[in-house]
Amino acid sequence: MNKKSRKSLLERSQTIICLVEDSILVGLLLVMIVMSVLQIFLRNFFGGGIVWSEVLVRVLVLWVGLIGAMVASRQGNHINIDIMNRYLSGRAKIVVKFVVELFTALICLVVAYYSLKFVQSEFAYGGESFAKVPIWLCESIIPFAFMVISLRYFLLAFINFKNIVKVPS
Repeated sequence: MNKKSRKSLLERSQTIICLVEDSILVGLLLVMIVMSVLQIFLRNFFGGGIVWSEVLVRVLVLWVGLIGAMVASRQGNHINIDIMNRYLSGRAKIVVKFVVELFTALICLVVAYYSLKFVQSEFAYGGESFAKVPIWLCESIIPFAFMVISLRYFLLAFINFKNIVKVPS
């Protein structure tokens, strides 16, 4: 496999992953909106609603938020304070960006580790969240999302490290 076909394979894989993430995010958001509107409709016109819908919507908020964070981390579009970027230029700006991305990756890795431990303890406990859905399954997005975000920021830091080496002082 030559370099050009390998690159196109990587680009196609990245496009598919982005499409899957976007589709899951939109699907979950639509389910969340439909469940909320349905609950309001059922309460107003029939005096009651689906017992577990509020819990489902809370779980969906968690999933939408974390998948949204994964989507934002694709290109490093996280919330940040960019005051240093305004006053630095050249190599110093790239070094600061590298340090921030590496720090972000490390923090997300720590969060992924401890949230995995948390989900494992919930699995061992065996509680249910709603409609016989185990609690650990609802929380499983937490370690997964932070691991993905961590990997993306490690990759962004690596790319910036390559830029540090290229840019003359």
